Amino acid sequence: MSKEKRIVITGVGLVTAAGTNTADTWQSVLDGRSAVSRVSGFDPEPFDSQIASEIKDFDPSPFMDPRDARRADQVVQFAASATSQCLEGVDLDSLDRNRIGVVIGSGVGGISTFEKQHQLKLNRGPGRVSPFFIPYLIPD
Repeated sequence: MSKEKRIVITGVGLVTAAGTNTADTWQSVLDGRSAVSRVSGFDPEPFDSQIASEIKDFDPSPFMDPRDARRADQVVQFAASATSQCLEGVDLDSLDRNRIGVVIGSGVGGISTFEKQHQLKLNRGPGRVSPFFIPYLIPD
C-alpha cells in the first residue's frame, strides 16, 4: 500500500460557541475571542463552575423546515446546519459517490430531549413518552 494518499476536503461545516457558522467561528479564532461565558441555559448558581462554551443565538430556519426543527433536538439542528454548510458549492452529481466519505462528530446527542422525555415518563407515565423520542435526539 502506498504511503502517499491524496484526499480533498470539499466542505467544512461548523456550529460552535465561537460562531454558528464556519466563517464566524474562524473569524472568532483569528480574533482571539473567547467563547466562554457565564452559563445561560440554566441557573448555574448551585455549581462551583458557572462558565461554559454554549452555542447561543442559533437559528435553524435556514437549514430545516420549521416543523422539523420544532421536533428535533438542538444537536440535530446543529448537524443539519453543519451539513448544509459542507455542501455549499459542491456539485454532488459530478463526484464519484464510491469515493466520498462523511465524518460527523457528536459527543452524546440530544441530552436535553432525553431529559424532557425522562421527566414526562416520571411525571405523567410511560404512555406520554414520544414514539419519536430516539429520532428526535440522534444527529446521525
